[in-house]
Amino acid sequence: MMRMLFILMLLHIGAASAGPVETYEFASPEQEQLYLKLSDTLRCLVCQNQSIAESNADLATDLRKEIYNMLQQGMDEDEIVAFMVERYGDFVLYKPPMKPMTWLLWFGPAIILIAGFVFVMRIVRKQDTDEEPALSEAEQQRLKELQSEARSTMHSSDREEQD
Repeated sequence: MMRMLFILMLLHIGAASAGPVETYEFASPEQEQLYLKLSDTLRCLVCQNQSIAESNADLATDLRKEIYNMLQQGMDEDEIVAFMVERYGDFVLYKPPMKPMTWLLWFGPAIILIAGFVFVMRIVRKQDTDEEPALSEAEQQRLKELQSEARSTMHSSDREEQD
């Protein structure tokens, strides 16, 4: 009995999580293909990384219905896309047009990449040019004295070890 109740609960949960399947009747296969194409190329404004064909959001459902209604009214692809862009902005398109308002979208990643490259190159060049300053005459003389003292100390310690 408990097993049967558990199976019924699982079936109920599965049915509750399934999204609605929309079925529309189209006048021609071309019209259906256009509907599918538009649904795949327009972005869901709620999900932001899904097309309205993939999304189960209420807005996506409304947009699919709106596309269907516009197709039934005889509107073509360009008119439907223009309507969506006018109403929701260029963000509704996965590939926004090249215009001043979208230049940052198009060129932003390249600008950031170039700026990062220039930054790294400056750091590398700075490290290459940071040489030790040249020693003065007095410092060079003192260095030679220290080196000769170190050699003499090493030679005397070597002799002591041999004895």
